[in-house]
Amino acid sequence: MTTNRLELNIIRLLRPRQWIKNIAIFAAITFSGQLFDLDILGRVTAGFLIFCGLSSASYIINDVFDIEKDKLHPFKKFRPLAHGDISTPVAISIAIALMISSIYFSLYITPSFFVVAVAYFAIQLFYSMFFKGITIIDILAIASGYIIRVYAGELAGESHISVWLLLTAISLALFLAIGKRRSELTLISQNKETNIAAIRKTLSHYSERLLDVYASIFATSIFISYSLFTFLENPQGFKPGINIILPDFLPAFFQRKWLMITIIPVVYGLMRYLQDIYEKHEGESPEKVLLSDKALLSTVILWIIMVLVIVYIVGP
Repeated sequence: MTTNRLELNIIRLLRPRQWIKNIAIFAAITFSGQLFDLDILGRVTAGFLIFCGLSSASYIINDVFDIEKDKLHPFKKFRPLAHGDISTPVAISIAIALMISSIYFSLYITPSFFVVAVAYFAIQLFYSMFFKGITIIDILAIASGYIIRVYAGELAGESHISVWLLLTAISLALFLAIGKRRSELTLISQNKETNIAAIRKTLSHYSERLLDVYASIFATSIFISYSLFTFLENPQGFKPGINIILPDFLPAFFQRKWLMITIIPVVYGLMRYLQDIYEKHEGESPEKVLLSDKALLSTVILWIIMVLVIVYIVGP
């Protein structure tokens, strides 16, 4: 194998596309108005890089445990380990190096961040070893990874996150985890020659109807939690004010609750993601859905821009 080919396979093994999940670390400082505090931003960015290392290490370990099952999967069989592009000892060595270096550097963020980083990796390890074989627990374990990222960002920046934003993150994490399982079940079920239980035991205990109910519950929960967050939150940060734009005689509501406008792209994004799951049979990889669906990606970018403008310029 040529050096270039080996490097490409190592990059594929790390799954850099999935690092987009780690952007959740910036949620706390963004909504607390501290995004442009260079000292805080530097610590949170370092935390982001640490979680990229930890998440890649956990993906490799998961691939090691699933190597035989992945060979039976219609898509995962092309992963570097299952396809034989990289040997198991090399993959394990890379995972250990990433884990040790990431945990070590997490000590330099804050002590609490170090604890959360260790907890994150431990949960991912137990997921690969045990949790993914237990119905419902597997979904909760997947969702915990998203939630811990948000909490890690709060600890790294030593900022405060609204309870309603945290509830939104929890609901979104469960929604994405359920969508992942729903898409996996649909994709595998389409291949009549595939033994669902042989690839993932828990999938044989889920029905599409049950997962549909779960998805509906947490899609609704996202809408309610985020709506309450936008109504009740009062971000603190640099804001020049908009009195020059809105006269004082206009109702106070329109001068104070602009964050509620961001509910519109959130609702559209939820509906679009559900469409991808049910019509396009996607969702097994949330980051792939986001990057491949231009409408969804544009909505997320629009939402980010709206949040930044409202929190840092217009005001809540």
